[in-house]
Amino acid sequence: MSDPTDRATRWCRRRLDAIAFGASAAVLVAAAIVAARGVSSFEADVFHTVNDLPDWLYRPMWVAQYLGLLLLPLGVAVVAAAFRRWRLAAGLVLLVPLKLLVEKGVLKQVLYRARPGTSVCDKDPTCLHLRGDVPLVGPSFPSGHVIIAFGIAWLVAPYVGRGARWALAGTCVVVAFARVYLGAHNPLDVVAGGASGIAIAAALNLMLGVPTPGPGRAEAD
Repeated sequence: MSDPTDRATRWCRRRLDAIAFGASAAVLVAAAIVAARGVSSFEADVFHTVNDLPDWLYRPMWVAQYLGLLLLPLGVAVVAAAFRRWRLAAGLVLLVPLKLLVEKGVLKQVLYRARPGTSVCDKDPTCLHLRGDVPLVGPSFPSGHVIIAFGIAWLVAPYVGRGARWALAGTCVVVAFARVYLGAHNPLDVVAGGASGIAIAAALNLMLGVPTPGPGRAEAD
């Protein structure tokens, strides 16, 4: 990462973030509408397809889910600050309270959807694989881990190259997959989590600005 105090650095508000905010908000609303109707047979089938995969995946998936821990953005913010990426660091710090507001203050107040152990298996622990300390009951929509993973990825993406962006995208998919595999969430829960994370991060990018992709491009508002 280069020093953002370099005089050549220009900052912009990307149309991509505006589009991503609108699209992810639409996906989130659609997911909530469908989720409010309960778990469909199709969604239950998708859940079981992932959740029934072999046990040798447990350890890598258990580790992968930690890439969605609540305080991880603060650790990444420290790294960003070390490289003097102050706007990125600010966005990562703000991601934590905004995640809590959107997840717990809004979505889980508007829609209660139980975890797969209840919504799919009616509290029958033999119906699914609950791996680790994943609870059988409790609110499940949306996935907080996935909000964090997608939020970090969208915030960091403007600061890194194409290969790193692909790696960030792959990490998000793995975290979402892991939460279903471990039995913590239904598929729509992680879809809603991903949409929420992108919406929050896109809004932060629009507020704080991101570096322009290349030299010589005018700053855009």
